[in-house]
Amino acid sequence: MLQGERYQDRPIYFSDVIVRRDSTVRSFADLRGRSWSFNDCGSHSGYNLTRYRLAVLGETGDYFGRVVRAGSHLHSIDFVRAGEVAASAIDCQVLGIALRERAGAADELRVIDSLGPSSIQPVVAAARLPVGLKAEMTAALLCMADDGPSKEALAYGLVRRFAPVTDSTYDDIRAMLATAEERLSGPSWGCAE
Repeated sequence: MLQGERYQDRPIYFSDVIVRRDSTVRSFADLRGRSWSFNDCGSHSGYNLTRYRLAVLGETGDYFGRVVRAGSHLHSIDFVRAGEVAASAIDCQVLGIALRERAGAADELRVIDSLGPSSIQPVVAAARLPVGLKAEMTAALLCMADDGPSKEALAYGLVRRFAPVTDSTYDDIRAMLATAEERLSGPSWGCAE
C-alpha cells in the first residue's frame, strides 16, 4: 500500500493527469482537442484508465487532438515538461518519485485530475517456484514494514507496506478494460484492440 491519506489504507493507486504549471488547462474537460501522451498500450495506469475515463464520459478515442506513445511514464513526464504534449496520465507512485528526484519537475508540473482508484500492481513470482518458497517470500514482504531498515526502503519508494491480495482483487481493472473496449470507439492510438 502506498503512503498517503488518499489510499485509505487499501492496496490501490491512481493515475494523476499532469500538465505544465503554466498551462491554461484546469480540468480533464479542457483537454479536448489537445495533445496527449501515454506510456504504453499494455499499461493500465497510462493507457487503459484514460480510455476508461473517455468511455464513461461517452467520448471517443479521438477526444485528444494528437496522441503520442511515449514508451514509459518518465518519457511522458519529459514530453509534458518540454511542452511537446499538453498532458499525460502518470502512475501516482512514479510521479511522486519523479517530482522528488528530477530537478525542477515539481516546479514545472501540476496535477489537474486523478484517474482511478485501481487495485495496485501485484508482486508476482514464477509459477515454477516451490510453494514453500513462495509462502516464505510472501511472509517476508508482509512484515517488511515492521523492520526499521526495510521500512525506510519502503518509504523511499513511497510504499507504506505490502498487503495480501487475491486474483479477485483485480476485478476492478478487468471491468474497466471491458467497459473501455465495449464503449470506446475511434482510434486506438496505434494499439491493436
